[in-house]
Amino acid sequence: MTTYAVQRNLSGISMEQLAAAQAAAIEASRRATESGTPVTYLRSNFYPADQRCTCLFDAQDREAVEGVNRAASLPFDKVEEVLDLPNPGS
Repeated sequence: MTTYAVQRNLSGISMEQLAAAQAAAIEASRRATESGTPVTYLRSNFYPADQRCTCLFDAQDREAVEGVNRAASLPFDKVEEVLDLPNPGS
C-alpha cells in the first residue's frame, strides 16, 4: 500500500463539520474496502489559521483515494503520494 495526502481548503468550516467530514472519510474508506478496493483512512491535520486540511490514506492507487473522497462528498484540491515518517522511537 502507498500513502496519499489529500489536500483541501475548508474555509468557514466549524469543528462539528470537521468532525463529520472525518467520520465521512472513515466510513467511505470502510465501504470501499468492503467492496474490494482497500483504502485506509490514517489521520488528518487541520490548519486553523488558513482553514486547510491534509488527510492521509493508505491505498493501492490515487484513483481509489479520489473515489473515497468523492463518495464521502468531500472537496479536495490535490491528491499526491507522500512518505509518512513516524517517530522511530515510538
